[in-house]
Formats: sequence, C-alpha cells, structure tokens
Amino acid sequence: MKNITVIGAGTMGNGIAHVFAMNGYQVTIVDIAQAALDKALKTIGKNLDRMVTKERISAADKDATLANISTSTELATGVTKADLVVEAATENVDIKLKIFASMDEHAPASAILASNTSSISITKIAAATKRPAQVIGMHFMNPVPVMKLVEVIRGYATSDEVTTTIMELSKKIGKVPTEANDYPGFVANRVLLPMINEAMYALLEGVAGVQEIDTVMKLGMGHPMGPLQLADFIGLDVCLSILNVLHDGFGRPKYAPCPLLVNMVMAGKLGRKSGEGFYSYSHGTKELIVADSFK
Repeated sequence: MKNITVIGAGTMGNGIAHVFAMNGYQVTIVDIAQAALDKALKTIGKNLDRMVTKERISAADKDATLANISTSTELATGVTKADLVVEAATENVDIKLKIFASMDEHAPASAILASNTSSISITKIAAATKRPAQVIGMHFMNPVPVMKLVEVIRGYATSDEVTTTIMELSKKIGKVPTEANDYPGFVANRVLLPMINEAMYALLEGVAGVQEIDTVMKLGMGHPMGPLQLADFIGLDVCLSILNVLHDGFGRPKYAPCPLLVNMVMAGKLGRKSGEGFYSYSHGTKELIVADSFK
C-alpha cells in the first residue's frame, strides 16, 4: 500500500491523515468544503510543530510529512489512485452509506474501503458496496497522533486477507491493532459509553456533582479523565448517537440514553466543540470550570 485517501477533514480525518503521511504514505484528504481542508492542513502543521518543539521529530520530518499530503473537494477524483480509503465522516449512518456507495463506484477494484465509525455496523456499511469482502472498520482513537489503539472491526463478509492486511498496516504506522467482530459499539464504546451514561444518571439523580463524579473516577479508578469531562471531549452529540446505536441494536434498557444527555444535545450544549457541556470552555484557561447549569 502506498496511496491512502481519507474522507473527511475533521478532527479524526486530519489526525488519520497526519499519521499516515508521517509514516511515508501518500495521503489525499477529501472534503466537500475547501475551508475544512485548509483548516485540516493548518491543524496538522501545528501538531507537527509541537512535535518538533518536543524533539520527537525534526523540522525535515515535518516538511516531508506535509509534502506527502494533498487535498481534494471531489470524492470521485480523490479516490481514483487509492489502495486504501478511510472514511472519517460524521457518525451518521445515511451519510456513511452514501459515501461508501460513491467510494465503491470510483475507487480501484483492488482498494480496501475502511470506516472510522465508532459504533455503526460494518456489515450494513459494506452492503452499500459491491465489494463487502474488502470493507472493514478502522476505529482510531482521539487524538489520533497520540493514541496507540486501532480497533479493527470485521464485517460479516470481511475477508481474512483484508483483515490481516489492515492489522499489519496498523502496526506499520505505529499503532496497536485489536480485532473485534461486528456488534453494536464493538468493544471500546460498548464498554465506555454505558459508563459515561451512568455518570450522567448519577448527576441527574443528585448523587454527586460534576467535579465530584469525575474526581472519584480519576483518583479512585485511575482514569486520566473523568467520564463527564471525557463526554465533553468526545462530543455529547456523538455520545448520544453511539448510545442510540447500542439501544437500537441490543434493545436493552441499560443502553437508553440519559434524559439529561438528550436535553443537552437538543439545547446545543455539545461539550468542548460548542464551548460548553458539563464544563465551560469559554473562559480562556485550561482550568476545568463547571458549566453554570451544574453549579
């Protein structure tokens, strides 16, 4: 594999592009908005500058990485030379199905089509293509340049050869791949999101406050970030989407999204991305300040 196309220039997309480009692959980032592509390149540049400052890479490494990246606003042309296409669009099943149908139409017949989805069925996504054996999940963790794990998800029809190829490729870019089968939430979010959801229920029911809940989990359980702060980091809309996938997929009450989460998303309080969730991010410091709604 030499040519990688990443669909989506957001946080996950630019992180995935960064990692592949830094490991010598030719990367094309595709997004319908030129502004998003420009922002992605700027973000990658800043992250590389940080690595240079910390002496993790050289200035020459930074220049080489950026030289490996090109951009396109047209999916049809952006995937024509791809050996692997990694979709990193928003966590919406209809959008993903449309993208995969287009990827399947325009990418080379030999290309592997991967999704960075955190919960949506790979089998369902693969059914939108004529090459289900070549469709697989590559669930990177955020922030992609830092986090080592790649959750590799096999759809019902994913071939052994494609799975082995993606497992080995993940190792080549410095990641630790872990294989999972295609069930709602896979492993990472099937375990993580119920914990986050339960923390929200504890807050809703008055068991403890935002900082108290997060402090218990950080100091008592050794988590680097409390569940409510982590929910803000992930995005409350993304948390709600994943819980809905779990609830719909398993039909079990324990996966029902907390009403507090539903209300916050409807109110536009999405966490760090909107400036406020359980904490306020509009104060200009790195200190965690509990949002006015929870004081």
